[in-house]
Amino acid sequence: MVHVQRTFVVDKPIDVVVKYLSDFSNTVDWDPGTVACTRLDDGPIRVDAQWRNVSRVLGNETELTYELEVFEADRVKFVGKNKTATAIDDIRLRSENGETEVHYTADITFHGFAKLASPVMRLFFERLGSKVVIDMQAAVAAL
Repeated sequence: MVHVQRTFVVDKPIDVVVKYLSDFSNTVDWDPGTVACTRLDDGPIRVDAQWRNVSRVLGNETELTYELEVFEADRVKFVGKNKTATAIDDIRLRSENGETEVHYTADITFHGFAKLASPVMRLFFERLGSKVVIDMQAAVAAL
């Protein structure tokens, strides 16, 4: 399993941040690995909403179907799956003087033969995690 964790501050109030982050389509703005992300259902964002996410990992494109598992005033959690991996993005928020502290955790579990790539993937996702901080801060600042 790959585990990446970052804590940082964005310059918007918590209600703005949770609304933005709860729409996984916005990962194209703040996740440098995401190539495309499209909502698969309609209506307001809610638990069980789904997205098709295409990411580039070490030069290869991979597709996962993500579902919003937790949607609260201070937390969003997405679970993405395909045949080779399960990815969990858990984002916890805390209001701080009109800004928002973001505690971002990504856990990726590889299945089958893909498990063999875990050590290499750990390095890749650690570097990606640092870029997520910069890109998410910029995307939220632009709201």
